[in-house]
Amino acid sequence: MKKSIAQRLAILSLMMLVAGLQAGCATSGNPKDPIEGFNRAMFAFNDGLDKAVIKPVAQGYVAVLPQQARNGVSNFFANIGDVFIAVNNLLQGKVPEAINDFGRVMVNTSLGVLGFMDVASDLGVEKHEEDFGQTLGWWGVGDGPYLVLPFFGSRTTRDAFGLVLDLKADPVAHLHDIAERNSMVVTRTVDLRSQLFPAEKILDEAALDRYAYLRDAYLQRRRSLIYDGNPPREKEDVSDAGSADRAAAPAVATTAFTTAARE
Repeated sequence: MKKSIAQRLAILSLMMLVAGLQAGCATSGNPKDPIEGFNRAMFAFNDGLDKAVIKPVAQGYVAVLPQQARNGVSNFFANIGDVFIAVNNLLQGKVPEAINDFGRVMVNTSLGVLGFMDVASDLGVEKHEEDFGQTLGWWGVGDGPYLVLPFFGSRTTRDAFGLVLDLKADPVAHLHDIAERNSMVVTRTVDLRSQLFPAEKILDEAALDRYAYLRDAYLQRRRSLIYDGNPPREKEDVSDAGSADRAAAPAVATTAFTTAARE
């Protein structure tokens, strides 16, 4: 079976990660980010790719398509994602939430015209956010070191394994028509990148060190998601004066590359 763009990029990302680790990367004193040298290099690579290609395309996308049309595109892909959010809720033993998620899919696929309209949210049906990385965390798998994957951005080691399962379960990646499949992957990536523009302004104004800001925000956000918004307190939370500022930009922590891989 021929692989999609996302699957090829995932394989290339993991190959580059292994090569970088074998080459011997600079380490740091941060126990959550022991390969900071490698991660900063990958962050610079992703940031350069974003500025050169993805962000300009997303800006053109916003300029050409009206907000209502972009909302429809976002809703369509979110409806596909709700299927696997439901599956992950089931794997975590959250049966009521899974029923809720499947209900969202049924309502939006039928009344919402294949998901282009989010009728379920209008009716008060809650949207959740779950993925295989969170499921692994729910089953007790530890975070592992922080990683920045080429193309896919911020991950924990656990989330990197979850990424493989996310991509394997992605129905878009399994479309038989190659042109249709790749165009949908590109459209989804560009749409997701366009949604980050408002949060990006917060980052530009608040962060002196973009890498550290995004790393800490990503780890904080993932911890919150795994514990369903009520994580146990860590010692670092008490002494870290910047945690409140970083919490203002959790959406930015999921970069265009990270978000595209998760959906």
